[in-house]
Amino acid sequence: MPAVQNGPKKRQPVSQAGPAAKKSRTAPSIVREEVVKKRKRPVTLPIRESDDESSDEGDEDQVEDVTQLEDEGEDAGSGSGEMSVDAAGQKDSNAARESHKVQRALYEQRKAAKPHSQLLVDAKRVWSLARQKNIPLAERQQHVRNLMKIVEGKVKDIVLKHDASRIIQTIVKHGGRKERDQIASELKGHFKQLVQGKYSKFLVSKLIRHCTARRESILSEFQGCVLRLLLHREASGVLADAFELHANAYERSILLRDFYGKEVTLFSTNHGTETDKEKAKRGLQGVLEGMDRDRQKRTLSAVKENLTTIFNNPDKGAVVHAIVHRALWEFLSAVHDVEDETEGEKLRREIFESCQDVLAEMVHTKDGSRAVREFLAFGTAKDRKHVIKVIKPHVARMCVDDEAQLVIFTALDVIDDTKLTGKSLIPDITSNAETFVTTPQGRRSLFYLLVPRTRRHFTPAQISIIAETDSIREKTSKKDSAVRSAEIRQAASPSLLKFVEEKGAEVARDPGGSLAILEIMLYTEGDKFAAISALIQPLASTYPSDDLSRPHSIDLPHTSRMYKSLLQGGHFSHTAKVVERTALFSPADLASIFISTVGKETTLAMAQGDGTFVVAELLRSVQEECSDELKKQVKRWFSKSFVSSIRNSEVRGKDILIEKILALS
Repeated sequence: MPAVQNGPKKRQPVSQAGPAAKKSRTAPSIVREEVVKKRKRPVTLPIRESDDESSDEGDEDQVEDVTQLEDEGEDAGSGSGEMSVDAAGQKDSNAARESHKVQRALYEQRKAAKPHSQLLVDAKRVWSLARQKNIPLAERQQHVRNLMKIVEGKVKDIVLKHDASRIIQTIVKHGGRKERDQIASELKGHFKQLVQGKYSKFLVSKLIRHCTARRESILSEFQGCVLRLLLHREASGVLADAFELHANAYERSILLRDFYGKEVTLFSTNHGTETDKEKAKRGLQGVLEGMDRDRQKRTLSAVKENLTTIFNNPDKGAVVHAIVHRALWEFLSAVHDVEDETEGEKLRREIFESCQDVLAEMVHTKDGSRAVREFLAFGTAKDRKHVIKVIKPHVARMCVDDEAQLVIFTALDVIDDTKLTGKSLIPDITSNAETFVTTPQGRRSLFYLLVPRTRRHFTPAQISIIAETDSIREKTSKKDSAVRSAEIRQAASPSLLKFVEEKGAEVARDPGGSLAILEIMLYTEGDKFAAISALIQPLASTYPSDDLSRPHSIDLPHTSRMYKSLLQGGHFSHTAKVVERTALFSPADLASIFISTVGKETTLAMAQGDGTFVVAELLRSVQEECSDELKKQVKRWFSKSFVSSIRNSEVRGKDILIEKILALS
């Protein structure tokens, strides 16, 4: 998409003292906050302005509050005692003071009796210094080293505590490779337990993120219980983060292996060699290679059963994770290669029936989107109708998501019942047009209704992805694709033209909005008189604008280009070097309304300003497509003195404008 075009910037004059001295580069003394990657949110969840799902920050704040409460806990008894004194007013103050001392002593005894109490006190003191945000790097590293000396050899004993877990996280986050490896080695063999802890799970997540050398061994400890951990309240998010954000191809295969069944897990020949790793990276396809037919059937059956277990527990939240979607896509890909087509169709049908009600939870990831599109392409009319029913409440969110919108596009491509799409999908897209035009994703959703797969708005990679289901569509859909596209365009046109009529003039002032308005005007079907009038009306205002903060529409490059393209009747092809006209729009109607609405004075002012090319295209349209009466009227606007003034001016495009003026005679 074209970027916002800024006005030309003049270089500032050099001062008399000579060129400005270059700024010296110095090493940053303050450590910048790390940008934490986060998983994509499912379209079924509401949009939130502030993402408070950061495990690190939330846990840190919680520990800070808890620590503060512990430090102030010793005064809790005294506070209630003072209230009693105030209420009764009769107790002796000396007796109350003695009671407070006893309570304080009991509190200190209980605190000291806890395991590693003194170690935690010392660690918290240093931790409060190391966790500060705005301190020099060298100072922070010194605090981290001091902190490591305190907890060294005791990490395994204290890490399950809520406050101690955050202390160890700070070492992992700000420490070096030596500190991280030491902590990982002390916790080796206990990660399966730690990942299920309410507080210790954050430490495991940080080690997976920062300690790349130990990541493979950490993930290997989860083998054999990945499915159970995905359904675990605390562990699920850690495994999802590891798979989606941090792991490489081989490390992801370690987590996926549990989906392939116990037979594959127990009898795996993976010895960690490069050959074995390359085979593991290929996922289920690599596992099935070399197996006999019966063993392949057992493996596919195991994958189906494990996925069904996940789909049957949607309340656990695992169905939204990319690791589940990858396993599902690998299963569907493997079904393609099953020799018996009947058996393959049976497996596809069974897995679809197990997940058909949770498909909306999958569309936000690459593999989930591919799987849902596969179901749409292979599905019967009844299946497709059910998929539409499931995703309908989330269409608006899907349209602005890079992966989820591909499901919408495939639904528009393969569903023969355009009345169904016209009632269930298209209204939810067109009714949100004002919001969609502000983002590239939203604009693509609008463009797909009118000009699907056009290279003007879709990259070759996007077109290739969308076309993946074309070969399947040829077998499962009966309607010609051109007929289907025309019916979809016809269904979307009334709402889009109404949108232009009501909001088009203002939306066109936005760079992205002008692109959307142009496509809507060129390719929708129906009466466009009201929409054209709404777009031309702002041009009738005084030129140039009296309000410097709000330039005239013609002075906005993108808006001016939109009007020029409309007067051309289509887009200019840089390949063919001609304008590709569309039969759905009449430039003559636009020129006629332009002349009657804008008038002579404003048009001449535009011709002497930034609207030279627009006026030139207007004159071409009048000359070639309008009536002789309108030609004579416009010709009278451009006197010889005006042509002479244009010829002597420095206006860009003056030669083209003069050529069009002379052509009217």
